[in-house]
Order: sequence, then C-alpha cells, then structure tokens
Amino acid sequence: MADKKARLTVDGLEGEIELPVYSGTEGPDVIDVRPLTGQGLFTYDPGFVSTAACESKLTYIDGGKGILLHGGYPIEQLANHSDYLEVCYLLLNGELPTPEEKEEFVNIVSNHTMVHEQMSHFFNGFRRDAHPMAIMVACVGALSAFYHDSLDINDAHHREVCAYRLIAKMPTLAAMCYKYSIGQPFMYPRNELSYAENFLHMMFATPCGEYKVSPTLARAMDKIFVLHADHEQNASTSTVRLAGSSGANPFACIAAGIAALWGPAHGGANEAVLVMLEEIGDEANIPEFIERAKDPNDPFRLMGFGHRVYRNFDPRAKVMKQTCDEVLAELGIENDPLLKIAKRLEQIALEDDYFVERKLYPNVDFYSGIILKAIGIPTSMFTVIFALSRTIGWISHWNEFHSSPNKIGRPRQLYTGPKFRDYPSK
Repeated sequence: MADKKARLTVDGLEGEIELPVYSGTEGPDVIDVRPLTGQGLFTYDPGFVSTAACESKLTYIDGGKGILLHGGYPIEQLANHSDYLEVCYLLLNGELPTPEEKEEFVNIVSNHTMVHEQMSHFFNGFRRDAHPMAIMVACVGALSAFYHDSLDINDAHHREVCAYRLIAKMPTLAAMCYKYSIGQPFMYPRNELSYAENFLHMMFATPCGEYKVSPTLARAMDKIFVLHADHEQNASTSTVRLAGSSGANPFACIAAGIAALWGPAHGGANEAVLVMLEEIGDEANIPEFIERAKDPNDPFRLMGFGHRVYRNFDPRAKVMKQTCDEVLAELGIENDPLLKIAKRLEQIALEDDYFVERKLYPNVDFYSGIILKAIGIPTSMFTVIFALSRTIGWISHWNEFHSSPNKIGRPRQLYTGPKFRDYPSK
C-alpha cells in the first residue's frame, strides 16, 4: 500500500494525475509513475539514474553517508568478521547461516567445483592471447549446454542448484582462463581448501611440485571477494535482471552480466588503475600527473580515486587499505616501481587539499588493483576476478526476480526521428 500520494498536473490534460508514493525500509521515497501510461505519458530518465526498476531486499547503498549493507549488515563488519561463502549464504537466503547451515552450504559448494571435462576442450578454440573476459563470457554461457537438469526457472530447487553451481564453478573457470593464457596445465580444484585458497591454488600451483597457499594472501583474496559480492542495481546487475525477465536460463543471464561488467566504465576500474600507474611510469613523474589531474581542461584523470556512488567515502576502501598493507608486508615488496607510485599517490590523495576538499579518496578499486598486482595476478585477470566475486550478487538478484511476480523488462523511449511519411513513388 502507498504511504503517500503525489499529484501531477500536465498542460493539456484536465485535472490531476494521482501517483502513489512508497517508502522502503531505507532510502528515499519512490513515486509510482505507472498510472502515467493510462494518460499516454512516459517518464524520461536516461541511464535510469532516478528510476527504481525493481523492489529488492538484498543490498542497500547510501552514497552520501558512505553506507553499504547486505541484508542489513554493514560491509565493514562482514569483511572483518565473516567470509565470502557466508556472505553468499546471506545474499541467497536473507539471513546469516547457523554453524550447521554454514557447514552444509560450504560442503555443497565444494562438491560442485569441478566443471565438465569437455569444457577444457573449449579453450583450444581461443587464441592464447584472447582476453580472459572474452573466454569467460563464452564459457559461462556454455554451461547451459551441460547442466540441463536445473534449467526450469520456475522451480525453486532448480534455481538453488544453479546458484550453487555458478558460485562453485566460477573460480575454476577463472583459473582455467589464466592457465590457458600462460600455457600451463589446468589444475583441478581441491575441495579440502577454503574458497579463496582453492582459487589461488588453481591459479598458481602446477603438477610439478607442492604449492602452499599463504594464509595472508588467502584472507586478502577472500576480502576482495566479499567487498565485490554485490552493489545493488548497477549496470551488470540490471543487465542480469533484464535478461532474466525474458525467461533466459541463469547461465545465459550471468554471461550477460559478465559482458556488461567487461566495460571499462564498470568492472574495468581496478585494471584502469594499473594502466594509469604504468602511464605515470616513475615516481619523478607524479607531480606532473597530479597537476594534470587538477587541470579541468586536461583529459587525464586519476583512476581509483573518488566514486560515482559514494560522495563521502567508499566504505569498502578502509578494509581494502588495511588488507593491502598486510599483503605488501607479507610479500616484502619494496622495490616494485608501480607499487611505489601507488603508495605515493595514496599519500597525496589523503593529504593534498585539492583531493581532500573534493573527497577524492582512494576507493576499493585502487587498493584491490594494488593487491592483485602484488599477488602476481596479471592486469587482464582483474575484471575476471570481479566477475567471480559478483556472481553471487547477480544470481541472488536473478533468483529474487523469479521468486516473486514479475514481467519482462520493456523500457520506453523519447522518439526524435522522422514523423510518419509515405514511401516515395517510382
């Protein structure tokens, strides 16, 4: 039921149009504009930045206050006290698991980590220098060719099984992308390892010898997964929901989300940080690039500073900074020129009045990019790891959409092309 009413008058129409106003548990009120269609009117909102396209119970963001909640829990608390698979359970079920539920959930995910053996043959069709995101889009979509037994989107159990499979198999496919690019054999998952440990093992182990996963690096990887798990109705999540509204199978929908995430304006931000550091090249060049960043007429921008959503600070960045410091200390990295540039830029952004006044603080992409580079993960894999992390958010939104009455997405448009005209006679 609507809490309030809004009334709209439009030139040329008699009387007022009454519009329901709804209030959520958090955030601003929303005006239900659906009655406008009965009057032959639509709203105009490029980018849908002022439009609530759905109702959701999963994630809430208040960019002005620097708040990110999953199921009501602040992201800082989840990152410091929880782990990725527990956050996955929370997003899928709306509540944190009991110890027994957590153990059962971890066991189920662990038992789905292998991909069909024929999937390995798919990789031979790609060039060795293919971008890993191109491979991920193809391979995730192809999963629907192997798992026919859980594609009934109207069956809650089928949706649940698909969620387990996607959460479990994404690290395996991501590691396969990396191994293929460097010509090393694929490493099978090790189900006795934690989620993050297993991923790092599949990335860096070889059949030639034993590989021990550093607990510090595993914790860092897990926090990267947690901090990227979901971020409300962003471009890729909205893409998954829109694709899902057509009745497409979940693997196809997640592949669509990966494709949307691939864009540099969305998932490529931490990759762009490393590209920027390479462009700067040397600590001696930092003053020049800082001045360029301050020049409104210069197209150069410091990547990884500030955030479109968070107008105050990115609540994920503080956790990621602490993790970044732990990783660099663990690895004893002191002489890497790009990391030296990054640390100096961080110092400037936290102290320089220009950045402080504009709240251009280092964000989660800045720190995650530094961590991934320090671990030894190539830049081309950064967005793949983002996709791996965000899969739980995508599949949770997809499941939420199908768990309640829904309809196919059909945005409207403001048409500005030619008016009706007859085809010219010959």
